[in-house]
This record gives sequence, C-alpha cells and structure tokens, in this order.
Amino acid sequence: MTVRSRSITLSTLLLGSLTLSGCAPLLYSSDTRVQDTRTFQAVPPTLTATKGASLSQGVMPGIQGEAAYAIEVPDTWNGTLVMYTHGYAGNGSELKVQTPPLREYWLAQGYAWAASSYSSNYYDVRAGVEDTNALALAFPKLSGKATPSKYLIVGFSMGGHVAGATVEAETAQTARNRVHYAAAMPMCGVMDETYEFQWLADYTSAAAQLAGTSSGTYPDTTFHKNLPVTLSKLFTDFSGPLWQENDGAGAKLRDLAKTLTGGERPVFTLGFHLGGYQQAVLSTGGGDGTLTGILPRNVYSNQGLSYRWTAGDITPDEVAFNAALFRTAAANEPNPPRWDGVRWLPRVQGKIGVPVLTLHTTGDFYVPFRHQQLYRQHVNAQGHSDLLVQRAIRAAGHCEFTAAELVEGFGDLVKWEKTGSKPAGDDVTTPAVIADPNYGCAYTRGTRVGVAPCPGADPAPTPSGSM
Repeated sequence: MTVRSRSITLSTLLLGSLTLSGCAPLLYSSDTRVQDTRTFQAVPPTLTATKGASLSQGVMPGIQGEAAYAIEVPDTWNGTLVMYTHGYAGNGSELKVQTPPLREYWLAQGYAWAASSYSSNYYDVRAGVEDTNALALAFPKLSGKATPSKYLIVGFSMGGHVAGATVEAETAQTARNRVHYAAAMPMCGVMDETYEFQWLADYTSAAAQLAGTSSGTYPDTTFHKNLPVTLSKLFTDFSGPLWQENDGAGAKLRDLAKTLTGGERPVFTLGFHLGGYQQAVLSTGGGDGTLTGILPRNVYSNQGLSYRWTAGDITPDEVAFNAALFRTAAANEPNPPRWDGVRWLPRVQGKIGVPVLTLHTTGDFYVPFRHQQLYRQHVNAQGHSDLLVQRAIRAAGHCEFTAAELVEGFGDLVKWEKTGSKPAGDDVTTPAVIADPNYGCAYTRGTRVGVAPCPGADPAPTPSGSM
C-alpha cells in the first residue's frame, strides 16, 4: 500500500465513522495557505497583579505555534472564569496579550479572567477559538486554582467573532479544544463570517467604479496605485479626521454604503465621515478573497448583487453602474470543514445553545451594524431567538462603548444565565424601527460628540471599548 492510498483509506474510515455517529462528515483537506508559512513570536506579558488578586502569565503551546497568556484570579473568587478574546491585532510577527476593559470590574465582582494572544496574527479566528479554549482548559495547571465551575466568553470585533463562533454547535463538534461556555458576549463583532469581507470588497470596488478608476477585473491590482485619484473623485476633503464627500459620485457612494451596511439609521453619516475608518476599509481594496492568506482560495462573490444608492425603482444610473461593475464568483470550497479542528474561518450560523448578548454601535463603518441583522436572521432560522439579546449603541466609532454600557450588558447577561430571566434588547431588523431618530436610546449611556442626544441623556462619556 502506498503512502497516498493509506492516507485516502484513513480519510475514508474517518468519514465513515463520523457519518455513522450522526455527525456531519468532515473533509480532509490537503490545501496549504500562506498563513501556514508565517512565523510569530509570543511576547511574555509583564502585567502587574491587581491588589487582592493573583496573576499568572507566560507562554504556552497554541495551534499555530506558541501563544502568550495572562490569568488573573481575585482572592475572593466566585468560581467563574471569563475568557477574554481580543480583536484584530494587525499583521506583525509579535503576539501580545491584550487586557480586557472590564478587568477591574470583573475582579471586584469576584470573576477570574484569562486572555490569550493567540498563536498567530492576521484575521486568524481559528487560532483565536482553539487557543482561547486551550487556555481555559489549562487554567487549573497554569493558575494553581481549582477547575472553574463556569466559563463565560467576552470579545470585541474579531474577538467578537471568536466569542460568537465558540458557542456554535459546529465548533462544539469539531474544535480540538472543547469548552462549554455558559454564556457569551460578542461586542462590535463579526457575526457573519463572510459578510465582513463581502462588505470590504463591495465598498472598495464600488468606490473605484464610481470614480472611474476601476481596472474592471478581480482582484483589482491597480486599486492602491489609483487610490489618490479615486479619493479626489469622491471626496472634497480627505486629509483630516472628518472626510467630506462631494455631491456627485461621493454622495452615491455614501448612500450605497448605507444600503450595504444596514439601511437608514442614526449616526451612520458620522461614521461614514470618520477618516480613520475610511482609511482602514479602503486599505483592504484590491484583495484576492483569501483574507490575506487565511484561506487557500477566493471566498468573495458579487454574483447577482444589485448595488443601490436610491430606494424605490432602480434608476438608469444604477442600471448602468451594475452593468459595468465586474462580477466574480467564489472558488469551490474556499473554507472547507476540517478534520483537525475548526474551519480556517469559523462559522457563525446561529446554532447556539446558551444565552448570547451583543452590543454594536449604529455608525460602525469598519464592522457594520449589518452584522447584527444577519446574526438575528441566522439565530431565528435555527429556532433559537429566545437565546439572543442585541443592543444598539448610538456611536460612530468601532467598539466605541462606555464603561457603563459594558457593565450593564455584562451584568444583564450573567443575571440572565443564572436566573433564566431574559433581559430586553433592541429590534435590529425592522427598517422603520432602526430609522427612527431616537433609535438606540434605550441602552446608550451618555451622548457622544457629534451625535444627537437622547431625551434626558447625560453629557459625553469616555469610551472604554477595544478594537
């Protein structure tokens, strides 16, 4: 028997056993990714323990190499461990632990917390899921404490994707490291694993098309070379913190972006004008759909998508735009199931079995509010609407939450998990509801600069969120 035939036979046996056991069959994939050729260096944390708590920190094995970690346990520990999952940390080689915004609050309330740097950077949610779970399982050995009586998971942005994916049924069935979380709190999260990259490619491609600088092909290898001209055709000012679109192609781009990101809602326009987030989104233009090497093949498709910047009947300008814009289809199986852990891009399908509470700013241009609408649709379709509470926050920035909003949300989540009494939330899908000028007032604590205040709102607070 050749080596190749042995491999095929083993794969066949694995598939057969999984099918017989009632699980969905997992595919063996020999694909290689650019991500697998990269090396990273875990940087041991040098945190100082909070008074009245013990701190453990160092480096441990992860799915892509070593990962740094930190664990902090209050002297009066209530037995619950909160796993904190950080957001996108860039494409550098150094891996660093990020401390949670609610660190002091959690310790004061008796919660222990732990965080992994993950064993790789880039948009590697697989590493986030597996390494976070591995750290949770290693907690007794690394901290010298008892096994937690309960696990919670809380994350921001890409870490929201990690937190959301970790409580999915597919993750529970396929992860190398399996942890049962009692509840999850994904904030400003990527709650549909493909929409985020659909949005980035749609926006950047539409910008080039409206400016007349598109190459007409995918990927657009001329995007960054042409970007200065693109911006000059769309914006009258793009040099400061607030960009200003022109009344022609720029206004069309603004309204097209509104449609793509969730529809009419408070604070969208301010979010669109924030130059830092425009730069972040535009920096992704010209990509090849592999998420910078996280996937082996293109995941992006715009087949059948109608790009609109008006409501009602489609206009001749929109017809012409859609006819001229390039069209591409996703490759076959760009993100296949794995036999050796979760997918490269873990799925968020709404197959949840524990309480989940989310927060999202209405003006987020980087990870748009549309994620919450799609997540609601997924959860409802799976019959789990009773397990999801979503709250809209009236702010323009990505993860721009105040301490009061975070504490209230976390407190309501743990009370829900303990008592079974579901807290209230916002309707994120009804267009007339989210278009109301006061939408988001129910859970916004304080008024941000440039945002219309809610009736009886407090002055502008200090944001405490994290990317």
